[in-house]
Amino acid sequence: MSGFTAADIPDLIGQTAIVTGASSGLGVETAKALAHAGAHVVLAVRDEARGQKAADTLPAPGTKEIRLLDLASLDSVRAFARDWSRQPVDLLINNAGVMIPPLSRTADGFELQFGTNHLGHFALTNLLLPSLTATARVVTVSSGMHYVGRIDFDDLNWERKKYRRWRAYGQSKLANLLFTAELQRRLIAAGSPVASMAAHPGYAATGLQSHSGSRLTAFAMDTLGNRLIAQDAAGGALPTLYAATAAGLPGDTFAGPSRFGGLRGSPAPGPRSKAASDPELARRLWQVSETLTGVTFPQIQP
Repeated sequence: MSGFTAADIPDLIGQTAIVTGASSGLGVETAKALAHAGAHVVLAVRDEARGQKAADTLPAPGTKEIRLLDLASLDSVRAFARDWSRQPVDLLINNAGVMIPPLSRTADGFELQFGTNHLGHFALTNLLLPSLTATARVVTVSSGMHYVGRIDFDDLNWERKKYRRWRAYGQSKLANLLFTAELQRRLIAAGSPVASMAAHPGYAATGLQSHSGSRLTAFAMDTLGNRLIAQDAAGGALPTLYAATAAGLPGDTFAGPSRFGGLRGSPAPGPRSKAASDPELARRLWQVSETLTGVTFPQIQP
């Protein structure tokens, strides 16, 4: 039996999908597939010119628009949500991310990976929740690297200990899964039918690797890993598309490639680390994230 492919995406005509980080890599491939199925795709990007270039590649019958969003700035996140004006949203794809840069800070002073990958999407999702339709899904892109993550509540922003970029990346990806789980719990408690999902691309050949870490690390990941192990970006986007559109998936599904230890292959629900399954850890991270961002879970109608 063959696995899920882009051809299995149902008709999305009349639906609106927001895809963060849609100007390249997994984001643009996700946007293309959703547009091909007929969705109105909103490319939420930092750079308008790059966003326009990506938008030009999206196929009919879908439509598209570009909106500026910098997840490393809470002011930008709030402006995006404020300008949205509660237009109905059927799919929110939290795809954007940064991977193992040198120690850097967001506009609000957070460590860049935690601030962008987790806190930016945390704030965006909560601000947009009142706009989500009853059948909406929120899909947050995590990584197999969440297994090496640890939430260090004493130093979330790497202000005291020596910066370890891979551990910081793992922390941000673990945070993505904890956020997904706690969001689903809160949606159920609120009587909302909206579903919170997560996905990871396995090892996908995207531009992210070539801009990651030192030159040696980038060479190893981009030249060796991408050529010998990785699937292409379109294949890497399939778990996200599966989590977003496949019928019958329960909330808090974590979708990823089903072969080669989760590195490649058709998407399916997969395992997560013990830490990523800890409800108390998820609740604590949520509370801290509300404090850091000033954004809380909204009052939503069942």
